[in-house]
Amino acid sequence: MTDDNDSGRDLREALKLVAVNLKESGIPFALAGGYAVWARGGPEPDHDVDFVVAEDDAAKAAAMLAERGLDVVEPPEDWLFKVYVGESLVDVLFQTNGESVTRESLMQVEELEVESVAMPVLSATELLGQKLNALEEHACDFGRQLPVARAVREQVDWDEVRAATADNPFAAAFLYLLERLAVIEPAG
Repeated sequence: MTDDNDSGRDLREALKLVAVNLKESGIPFALAGGYAVWARGGPEPDHDVDFVVAEDDAAKAAAMLAERGLDVVEPPEDWLFKVYVGESLVDVLFQTNGESVTRESLMQVEELEVESVAMPVLSATELLGQKLNALEEHACDFGRQLPVARAVREQVDWDEVRAATADNPFAAAFLYLLERLAVIEPAG
């Protein structure tokens, strides 16, 4: 049985391994999800690592990672594939919130050093937009999102997040909570 420190270390090693392989392949990608927030100063996740690749490159990326000896699994969901590094899970998404990831969107991503590996990392604005758009009736845990929003609040264009999440009532409720807690300025 592993403890939390071992789990975090294993996830960070999986993150680096997949990132280096993607970099060496030349396939455009970016770190996403909880570890992208962590790279920007947020809390460290404890479940998995997320990357995004363009939908047009997904099959090529999966094949390349499998050829390099990684355990690639095609789940029933049609918007990602999974890579296992030991017991650590890396999700490689090619759609986020129902929208295809494009090469063009990945060309605009800032590169950061994460665990001594330079890699593209989604912006805090995009990450918060994605996280809030994922809120829905069966997944609406504001307690998990609050530390994330607090940690990266100064890096986020909140007007852009409001616009990107305007059709999601759960996101609107969360943004209202952030305003009431004085984490962000009220809209307008």
